[in-house]
Amino acid sequence: MVVLGVGGVGKSCLVVRFTQDVFVEEYDPTIDDKYRKTFIIDGEACLLDIVDTSGETELKSMREELMRSGEGFLLVYSITNKESIGGVKTIWNQILEVQNSTRFPMVLCGNKCDLENGRQVPKTEGEALANTWGIPFFETSALSKINVEEAFHTLVREIWKVKRGNNMVNKQNK
Repeated sequence: MVVLGVGGVGKSCLVVRFTQDVFVEEYDPTIDDKYRKTFIIDGEACLLDIVDTSGETELKSMREELMRSGEGFLLVYSITNKESIGGVKTIWNQILEVQNSTRFPMVLCGNKCDLENGRQVPKTEGEALANTWGIPFFETSALSKINVEEAFHTLVREIWKVKRGNNMVNKQNK
């Protein structure tokens, strides 16, 4: 699983909250960090490898390699940064180009929903974008633990759907 978005939207905070149940106060731009979490979802054990990516564009070649190898993507923007949703749209197009597919496991997250007073992106805009793309949408807050686990678990389920669908196709073709 790869977590993508422009810089400063809270990707690392979401990942650390999900994997370690801690909120990171200070902003430290990420290069590319890897995390692992084992948990039970829908009665099944899951070992999840998560790559927390840099939001910096100069690392584009590294990001493209992650887009090629990733099984699913958590696309993150900040509700307090109007430009960040545009960045997610660019990333969406890059994933589709690199994956050469119009359907891939993804979840869209409007992060920092605890900062309602600073909202620049209406919830309806995130919902409409996710609906257009045909992917699940959550407004999340790493600080307040809002929808963090739900977003990651939903992406795991989306990845499983694709994997199990491919297994069914492979079995039928034998």
